[in-house]
Amino acid sequence: MARIVVTGANGQLGTELLRLPLPAGWTIQGFSRAEADIRDPAAIQRLVAGADLLVNAAAYTAVDKAEEEADIAYQINAEAPGLLAAACREAGIPMIHVSTDYVFDGSKADAYVESDPVAPLGVYGASKELGERAVRKELERHVILRTSWVYAAHGRNFVKTMLRLGTEREALRVVADQHGAPTAAGDIAAAILAISRKLLAGSTAYGTYHYTAEDVTSWHGFAEAIFDLAQPALGKRPTVEAIPTSAYPTPAQRPANSALDCSKVMAAFAPPRRNWRTALQEVLREILASSRL
Repeated sequence: MARIVVTGANGQLGTELLRLPLPAGWTIQGFSRAEADIRDPAAIQRLVAGADLLVNAAAYTAVDKAEEEADIAYQINAEAPGLLAAACREAGIPMIHVSTDYVFDGSKADAYVESDPVAPLGVYGASKELGERAVRKELERHVILRTSWVYAAHGRNFVKTMLRLGTEREALRVVADQHGAPTAAGDIAAAILAISRKLLAGSTAYGTYHYTAEDVTSWHGFAEAIFDLAQPALGKRPTVEAIPTSAYPTPAQRPANSALDCSKVMAAFAPPRRNWRTALQEVLREILASSRL
């Protein structure tokens, strides 16, 4: 028997966690921000009561907007994880906290390992990095899971934006000098379940890990793949022009290299892991079948 509690239940990852097929006797209960404000210690106490493990999938993820709403971003991404971790410590349960590639500045030539120095470029990355620190400080029994370029059939994400724009325009311009691994929220959820099973079976492999889909591409390469796979259903395909980051200025600076080395998590927990193209095909089928653009 195991009861897992999930914050951020209405987000991309939270939704996928609640869709997981579970082992016999396991339950997952999700809480949205409206149901439990993770900035409120009293709400957090109610969250962890009777739980065996907490997954913090709640985050302020509007990267550009965070530059304007820094206070809110720091409350949700930096302070709240510390409150959650402290409550887990008091309750005697482990916590899985989801973090991001944006804790790095992207200047490394090859894939980042967990021990590489962090150097976030903007408010979003800085707030998430402080959240990691807070979890480490408050709770020994934690797993911090950094991932990248998350998308799903629901919520707002790059895949759905491309599909919508692709039906409206003949040509698109997409950045080609930022690289990373597009990672389906459903795959992250499956990895979290694999980690949870081992933690609740007695594993003490606590710490910080990287988990993304296999293989790396650019945003331009990702967009090309989206339209290649979706064209039969859409009946049309826009041209996708490769442009440099300098041609598409944004309020927040993005890391040029978001590739994360996942060998540590594979050795410790052996979660399922797929090539990003395989996962993309599955998510596109769901989006196109439901017409949720």
